[in-house]
Amino acid sequence: MKNTILLADGDRAVRRMLSRLLAEENYFVVSAQDGEEMLNAWNHSPVDLVLLDLDVPEKNGWELFQQFSARHPAVPIIVITSQPNQIFPALASGVGALMEKPLDLPKLLRVIRDLVNEPSETRRARMEGRPVEFRYLPPKQNESVEVR
Repeated sequence: MKNTILLADGDRAVRRMLSRLLAEENYFVVSAQDGEEMLNAWNHSPVDLVLLDLDVPEKNGWELFQQFSARHPAVPIIVITSQPNQIFPALASGVGALMEKPLDLPKLLRVIRDLVNEPSETRRARMEGRPVEFRYLPPKQNESVEVR
């Protein structure tokens, strides 16, 4: 059975490219072009992971994160952004990973696999602010930085 990923990104080309890549990796992808579509997508297809661009149209990305994670605290969320200085809000929010653009696709795929297979207790601990692994993937660096 395929894991379902909700991909929320305002850029059509990015959505198309990531959807193809994830499909090739045997994921089922539900695409959303804005915040409303993202929040409504859950009603049609429960998801195993969310890829959320902070720059989605019509809503603030962090507000979307809070709304979705309040409804579905066990679903891991990877925040993708081109905005600088988002690591501290990401750490404080309980997000599973923060990845800055331009995206390193092999690293993204590895983090998706890790988070989809992560125990739900770890996800809940992250949302409750307890210390667990956090993945920060800055652009143009050879290795990810893991903050504990």
